[in-house]
Amino acid sequence: MPIENDFPFLTEKGHIVSLVGGGGKTTLMYAMAAHCVRKNWHVLVTTTTHIMRPPGTVWARTDADLFRLWEHGSYAVAGTAAPGGKLTTPPQKQLEHWMQLADIVLIEADGSRRMPCKAPAAHEPVLLPQCDIVLAVAGVSALGESLEKGCFRAELAQQILRVPGNAVLTPTLLAKLLVSESGGKKAVGERSFYAVLNQVDTEEQAVLARQTADILKKRYSVPCILTHFEKGERA
Repeated sequence: MPIENDFPFLTEKGHIVSLVGGGGKTTLMYAMAAHCVRKNWHVLVTTTTHIMRPPGTVWARTDADLFRLWEHGSYAVAGTAAPGGKLTTPPQKQLEHWMQLADIVLIEADGSRRMPCKAPAAHEPVLLPQCDIVLAVAGVSALGESLEKGCFRAELAQQILRVPGNAVLTPTLLAKLLVSESGGKKAVGERSFYAVLNQVDTEEQAVLARQTADILKKRYSVPCILTHFEKGERA
């Protein structure tokens, strides 16, 4: 997919981007990282919660690891080993130092248990003060499903949307969840904000995604980007 055409902030260095929501955050984050590496940028990927430990040798634990990865044209993933083959946020001083050295920082800032959409709990998302852009991601596969089936923390989504748990998630409801300051836009404040609809894998899903994007643009003035990744591209 033409990453830079869809994400205009990737044309300039210096941004710290946090991804929240569900439905393919990790895949999107690594796709953006790979895109920026192809421009010879120094790219730092990390988390303020948990991510799966990346395959290969991109996990940087020391300054030497970081510089070696960048010198060899790779992005670097920063994190502290956690149970279950995961990484959690690295030590604060190390992270702040590495962020200052990077051309762009990409951060996974909450979790969704691999469900296509979510409502954040009280402790989520974890947005660093330095973050200037937030992407709220949702998978289009959630549309047409009940909240109970398609949404992580469905009981919180029910409260935000004021609907029962068996309510079917429509483009109108998904748009409302993404822009809610208790939902996808929680804690965003004055940061730049984009909605991302991922998993646009079929023509039927494309129609629903375009409907949702149209609502986001016309009703909420929120830019929305549609994305699709092939199976081999998914994290």
